[in-house]
Amino acid sequence: MTIKLTVLSAIGALVLGTIVAAMRVSPVPVARWVGTAYVTVFRNTPLTLILVFCSIGLLNTMRIELAHGQNSLPDNAFRWAVIGLSIYTGAFVCESLRSGINTVPLGQSEAGRSLGLTFGANLRLIVLPQAFRSVIAPLGSVLIALTKNSTIASAIGVHEASFLMSEMIESEAQLLVIGAIFAFGFVLLTLPTGLLFGWLAKRFEVAR
Repeated sequence: MTIKLTVLSAIGALVLGTIVAAMRVSPVPVARWVGTAYVTVFRNTPLTLILVFCSIGLLNTMRIELAHGQNSLPDNAFRWAVIGLSIYTGAFVCESLRSGINTVPLGQSEAGRSLGLTFGANLRLIVLPQAFRSVIAPLGSVLIALTKNSTIASAIGVHEASFLMSEMIESEAQLLVIGAIFAFGFVLLTLPTGLLFGWLAKRFEVAR
């Protein structure tokens, strides 16, 4: 469940963060304002508050259900957890990607415009490919943080690792043993991610 949360939320955060990053560098003032507001709000809001709002506010109070059927309650909790994690992490993906966009030489985007490329085409074909290459390592750090942040989904009843750990602990002695086992499990999840993104950063490093 932790891996599913991480993978799906990472995909959502990457898509959302890329869109917001494009808005933040857009020549349209309204788009820049919306992008800045999004990052400011969600980057400075506790993740627990976002997930609880998704569960209690949107699901329980407003009855916005994303799943129906016999297992609708756990399915809704899981899907809203993915959305909450994606929205929260997307703000950090946006800032990482925006810093990568700022490293692309201005002359390259100007050359694209001189060839008649629109802002969207210029961003998609010239700027973003180079920006992604320069922020592979920071994006890896964001993904590692997302893996650890997935434990907060237990606050809305998602049966991920920390939820299972709390159910297994029956005494103080078990707390140390089970806690150590789950801590080691998270190391096994995050260490390969860090090594992979470190290798990718060196492999696709932009020559300066």
